[in-house]
Amino acid sequence: MSRDPPPADAGTNVEGDAPQIEPTVETDEATITDDAELERTLGLSGGLAIGIGTMIGAGIFVFPGLAAGRAGPAAAVSFTIGAVIALLVALPASELATAMPKSGGGYYFVSRGLGTLAGTVIGLSLWFGLVFASAFYLVGFGYYAVDTLAEVGVAVGDGLAVPLALAVGAGFTLLNVTGTENAAKLQNGVVALLLSILAFFLGYGTLDALGVLGAPSAPEQFTPFGVAPILTTAALVFTSYLGFAQVATVAGEMKDPGRNLPLAMVGSVLVVGVMYVLTIFVATSAFGSARLSTFGETAMVEVGRELLGPAGALAIVFGGLLATMSSANASILGTSRAIYAVSKDALLPRWASRINLRYGTPHVALGLAGGPTLGLVATGRVEVLAEVASFLHLVLYGLICVALVVIRRDEPEWYDPDFRVPGYPVTPVVGAVASFALIGFMQRLSQVIGVAIMVASAGWYLYYARGVKLKGVL
Repeated sequence: MSRDPPPADAGTNVEGDAPQIEPTVETDEATITDDAELERTLGLSGGLAIGIGTMIGAGIFVFPGLAAGRAGPAAAVSFTIGAVIALLVALPASELATAMPKSGGGYYFVSRGLGTLAGTVIGLSLWFGLVFASAFYLVGFGYYAVDTLAEVGVAVGDGLAVPLALAVGAGFTLLNVTGTENAAKLQNGVVALLLSILAFFLGYGTLDALGVLGAPSAPEQFTPFGVAPILTTAALVFTSYLGFAQVATVAGEMKDPGRNLPLAMVGSVLVVGVMYVLTIFVATSAFGSARLSTFGETAMVEVGRELLGPAGALAIVFGGLLATMSSANASILGTSRAIYAVSKDALLPRWASRINLRYGTPHVALGLAGGPTLGLVATGRVEVLAEVASFLHLVLYGLICVALVVIRRDEPEWYDPDFRVPGYPVTPVVGAVASFALIGFMQRLSQVIGVAIMVASAGWYLYYARGVKLKGVL
């Protein structure tokens, strides 16, 4: 079955009751035409920084105490399960991304493989899924900011966490408006410094836990709560692995995407997955899972204090600030690109894809990313924010795997990826099944919110986008 190549601007409103959408052309210096494309300014280091920087914040600095309270030392298995599922999705996503290196990532792949309805639901769900993830990272930043102030002798209380998170979220939105390259430079610097801190801390902590630098830690039952909590914890902490997909959302801005996209996505999952497992091992060895769970979102601060004294605590709070900052920054960037791609296809009003002439960034989409994020930050609900983000992304990831199978079945003329999934078709099929199955282990509130967002997205399709036909879609 032959198809035309998916163009940069594939949305055309051609039928039915949906509103007719005319391209908006602005001639002032604020915006340029809808046909403008984002510049390719990101290299491999930028892609890895986005992937690692997004993932490393939640997994290492926010989740250890929460995960240990649910699953004990076996939380390390929960993180491993998350890494395996992420890899099973990263490989199909890498193939699709090298064939379609467009901004929007998973939305673009699903819409071109499964059609306009699936594309609309996933595009809008990805928007809100990234908004929930961004809010989660920013709330984590707020708690670490309060702890940082406490470590230097300024006690302000947890009540300041949310206002600080709101201020930083607004700042990151403005930073991304001024240019992707500026945001990438910040991301590269933050991630490099963060990895240096973590390499030393985890290396020292592992040697300490093994008894090389001190007395070995007392053994603890590996699965104190049984096997089921391992899976429910995996569903909670899967938010930690959303970063590799962020790389795909900026595919339209990456240099040499055929090489850099797969390396960035797969490499970031492998690097961060190893760090997560080491972190749980070090943390539960320092305190035991029961006591570790009492420290909540900033448990790693106490682990640092236990291992290295006040200097260790200060290093961890500083690392936590860097990690949650990088996660939030990369997630806001990815959110805006998802909105940009959906709008370019006319599934949202075309004005949402306008590009700023001065900075070459989708400033309207960034506003639509930052605004809802700040609203969710105000709730301060860490676990719910994390699980809703995971729910919506797991649906996306499962459908990415399905889309690969569908496109491979038809093998259209334009489909010529630079990377092919090893173990096809087993890899994408297992990736899809695992992604959908993990949703069943989430708490009911998160499932209800996730389903509600998807139903609302389908309603938007019926109201607004059902007359849109995407070129390159079945």
